[in-house]
Amino acid sequence: MPERNESDSRKLLKRLRDSLAEPGQGQERLDRITSLIADSMRTEVCSIYLFRDADTLELCATEGLRPESVHQTRLRLGEGLVGRVAKSTTPINTANAPAEKGFRFMPETGEEVFSSFLGVPVQRVGEKLGVLVVQSRAARQFLDDEVYALEVVAMVLAEMTELGAFIGEGEALGALHKQPIMFRGATGQEGSAEGHVWLHEARVVVTNPVADDPAAETDRIRAAVGELRVSVDDLLGAQSLDKDQKQVLEAYRMFAHSRGWLRRMEEDIQAGLSAEAAVEKEQSTTRARLSQVPDAYLRDRLHDLDDLSNRLLRILTGQGHDTGAAMPENPVLVARNIGPAELLEYGRKLRGVVLSEGSVGSHAAIVARALAIPLVIHANGIVAQALNGDAILVDGDQGIAHLRPEESVAAAFRDKIAMQTQAQQRYAGLRDLPALSRDGRTIGLQMNAGLMADLPSLEGSGADGVGLFRTELQFLIRNKMPKRDELARLYARVIDAANGRRVAFRTLDIGSDKVLPYMKPQDEPNPAMGWRAIRVGLDKPGVLRMQAQALIRASNGRPLSIMFPFIAEHVEFITARAHVLDQLDREAAMGHPTPRAIEIGAMLETPSLAFAPRAFFEATDFVSIGGNDLKQFFFAADRENERVRRRYDTLNASFLGFIAQIVARCTDTQTPLSFCGEDAGRPVEAVCLAAMGLHTLSMRPASIGPVKSLIRRTDLAALRAVIDENCAAGVETVRPAVMDFLARQTD
Repeated sequence: MPERNESDSRKLLKRLRDSLAEPGQGQERLDRITSLIADSMRTEVCSIYLFRDADTLELCATEGLRPESVHQTRLRLGEGLVGRVAKSTTPINTANAPAEKGFRFMPETGEEVFSSFLGVPVQRVGEKLGVLVVQSRAARQFLDDEVYALEVVAMVLAEMTELGAFIGEGEALGALHKQPIMFRGATGQEGSAEGHVWLHEARVVVTNPVADDPAAETDRIRAAVGELRVSVDDLLGAQSLDKDQKQVLEAYRMFAHSRGWLRRMEEDIQAGLSAEAAVEKEQSTTRARLSQVPDAYLRDRLHDLDDLSNRLLRILTGQGHDTGAAMPENPVLVARNIGPAELLEYGRKLRGVVLSEGSVGSHAAIVARALAIPLVIHANGIVAQALNGDAILVDGDQGIAHLRPEESVAAAFRDKIAMQTQAQQRYAGLRDLPALSRDGRTIGLQMNAGLMADLPSLEGSGADGVGLFRTELQFLIRNKMPKRDELARLYARVIDAANGRRVAFRTLDIGSDKVLPYMKPQDEPNPAMGWRAIRVGLDKPGVLRMQAQALIRASNGRPLSIMFPFIAEHVEFITARAHVLDQLDREAAMGHPTPRAIEIGAMLETPSLAFAPRAFFEATDFVSIGGNDLKQFFFAADRENERVRRRYDTLNASFLGFIAQIVARCTDTQTPLSFCGEDAGRPVEAVCLAAMGLHTLSMRPASIGPVKSLIRRTDLAALRAVIDENCAAGVETVRPAVMDFLARQTD
């Protein structure tokens, strides 16, 4: 860039900084800025459009357009040239605006006399804040240097918007980190919580976007990048890294050592930005570009870019991971994503978790369920909006987070929590009573677990035992394969804590969305139907045998229940069972105590197993329906896909008919049958499953009270008659009829 233009850019930014330093309210500042930019850019018009909500832009200040159009002119995202800039996050530069595709004429602004148009996004690290526009009467294409200069100004506007420079008392201009905002995501774990934000990675706040000494700022950025490169090289030199981890870090290092990355930041500094602002400008620009590409691999590199940029900002500002801030009262963790070990470190002191990414089957969701912490996933944008200490409400039931809620919203939410608390207190009175239906059927209610931290819930919940203990969590939270002896000690503590109650240990269920940190990830187009669970165990029998040895030793002569996940064929069960029986014989031959009694069962999670030969049902000691996966495969609806996973009803007549077939086959062979999954913990679904013939249900501990309460108030035989009658009538779902029947049940 020529020196003259560099000097002009710096002069403009200094004038902008001085203008922002002058006293005045938000609107007054915006008006001064538009006048200043129009003068510096030698244009008749400068306008600032800011987002009113996620889909609406509003003209908030202008020099050159009709003043009465300010706060009156609004556009939808993608509408007109301004809307196009906002949606694509790329500049539009044209000498003939009316001839451009998507041009929208807004007569109230009087802009029809201005031919030339240059619009650039106002954005900050993935946050779309608005659009900055200059226009002129003369038909001219703005020079690349002029486009660049306006982008630099837009960057400073984004930083000043972040700092609340345009907020005035009584004014309608919105402010980041000030206004109430609701994030509609998805349910990762049910429950409700009120608390205060604790960011997993504290935000780096740039307070000095404009710098006076480009040479000094250039020295700072070069020194910081050098320190960053050394730290990445040190990570690569670690002895404990395997080949795949090194490949990931090599890609990471390639970013850090990119000459183009450093050169572009140095150019931004020459234009007048501080080193910190230059990092954020490059991060925002590259983020906007990568987010538009269709290639998923390239989009995933956004995480590498964000990690490197944030690390570089921490080096420049000194704002590290440990900022010295104290964790607030009733902390609610807010993060982009988080690993299981990190979440476990926080433990039960968290009131809730809100992630901008994540999935219903992610490691974080599994741990959140184990800790009974409400979890909202896919809350896009919350990391950028939240600050440590902000008030937040987490509605895990609806998949919603209210950040800085209005008092009316908070009051209604507290009423909801109070009602849930009262209900739980009422359910506590049922703890020692059986789940006995009105027509005399007793349903076994068991709990799902995966951590030692779960086991104290066994006594308090009134569960009959542990219908599912997820053994994979102990593998997921480590950086290397756990040893047999430490697993044996853990499983022994689980059996001890159960105090004589049955615990069904599910063997390692990895693959799909649960990839071990030390296991090479498989590049599979459909991992949920790929190399996972028992398929991994049969292909790597050493791991299956090691886990069987640990479980046998943990039992120490006590009864033992083992079940294999994701069995799709009879032969898979027979082969897996043979491995366990071989280890049983081996342990006996070595003189080690063996279980007094052993049950070896299978999880029915694929429709194929429901049609297995009779020999399978005779061979297995028990069957546990894995409802989450079975429903996914029955309806061909990916449970990780929010667009389809709620589309199909558990009380669909076809699905209930399929459950009835499984019940009939197990009844014929006298094979004990249970149902495990989210639906087992939903009272309406649970009583319907019991009505269909399931004698045992396994769920999260907090669901046992509500499910038991409804079972005790329901005539299951009468409910089955209602279901059968409606299925025979050809209804799609029996839910309306079931709800009507349950409403007529008296306390």
